[in-house]
Amino acid sequence: MKLYIKPGACSLSTHIILREAGLPFDLVKVEFPAKTLPDGASYLSVNPKGQVPALGLDEGGVLTEAAVIAQYLADKAPDSGLLPAAGGMERYRVLEWLNFIATELHKSFTPLFRPNTPEEYKPVARDIVAGKLAMLDAELADRPFLAGAAFTAADAYCFTVLRWTRAVAIDLAAWPNLTAYVERVGARPAVAEAIAAEKAA
Repeated sequence: MKLYIKPGACSLSTHIILREAGLPFDLVKVEFPAKTLPDGASYLSVNPKGQVPALGLDEGGVLTEAAVIAQYLADKAPDSGLLPAAGGMERYRVLEWLNFIATELHKSFTPLFRPNTPEEYKPVARDIVAGKLAMLDAELADRPFLAGAAFTAADAYCFTVLRWTRAVAIDLAAWPNLTAYVERVGARPAVAEAIAAEKAA
């Protein structure tokens, strides 16, 4: 498989999942904002949406959208624990978190990264993010990971998005459970390996 990334972007979650699952893959860095590949070709030829991640599949074709790729990879490595087996409520709880992160948490950060966001709106956007962080902090008060005692694909995505707080000047220290959570996830060998590989990419 080929994973198309922008270092530190939401594609980091897919990178972490691949390493946690022990699946073989090649890493391909996409240059933004030009959206070009290492050979100079347009990334749009791989993913017309122009976003990362995209996963080139062994059997051909490309899969996009971080939350969907997470499910696909977790199902390819069922013994990894990244996603509980189909049919049980435990699986739907992880999927619930994956969708919350994709549609609520991730997208709440978007205005803070866009250069054309009016300055007067940025405090509103920060307040929206803070509300999501406060909710997550409360949820993590009594368990180490989002869905319970075990690390899942949802934690890879949540950790990735929470790392963006530094880039937008939001101090996670206001939420001690989240601070501890980021440290806990960041200490996992596969997570540290993914971050190091992206810095070197």
